[in-house]
Amino acid sequence: MLKGECMRLLPRQEKFFEFFNSHAAYLLEAAQLLLDGVRAGNSHIPEYAERIKQIEDQADRIIHELVAKLSRTFITPLDPEDIHRLSTALDDVVDGIEDCAHRLAAHGLDPIPMAAVRLCELVHESAIQIQKAVSALEKDGEVDACWIEINRLENEADHVYREAVAELLRHETNVILLIKQKELFEYLEETMDRTEDVADVLQNVVVKNS
Repeated sequence: MLKGECMRLLPRQEKFFEFFNSHAAYLLEAAQLLLDGVRAGNSHIPEYAERIKQIEDQADRIIHELVAKLSRTFITPLDPEDIHRLSTALDDVVDGIEDCAHRLAAHGLDPIPMAAVRLCELVHESAIQIQKAVSALEKDGEVDACWIEINRLENEADHVYREAVAELLRHETNVILLIKQKELFEYLEETMDRTEDVADVLQNVVVKNS
């Protein structure tokens, strides 16, 4: 019993929420740059892709620090497995955004398809919801509305993706352009899937700790 009382006196490591909030901020910044890039046009994409790569490197450092701290911490604010799952899910979104920016820079599409711009808008809107949800998680706030909205946005992205590919297959006669555009749509849609993975992890964490 005395041992248990001593255990409860040990401080919970709230530093993990700082890591999550920092990473979510990088995620949103990368999503904003991706959106700004496609709106600015093809000639500006390499510049934005390089800035996104720098953010991805910074986000990776946050994850490395988090994992190192997790291995040294005895009492955590969330289940260690949930901390690992959430950090991985967040990192996957940033990686997805960086992959999309790289494909945009490599393919040199001009003009950038409107469907791609819309998908980038949806990625950005999901990133806003992710940041809100991570902040709310620390404060035991309302997370449900965020993950519900992320799921709605992902469903819209699925619709945009399917329509874009169908339109492409119906009308694009240049095989190289078809391949480039279809690959870009696929990467953007997959990035939206990764935002939904974050929503699923957040939902499970809330349910487990309610």
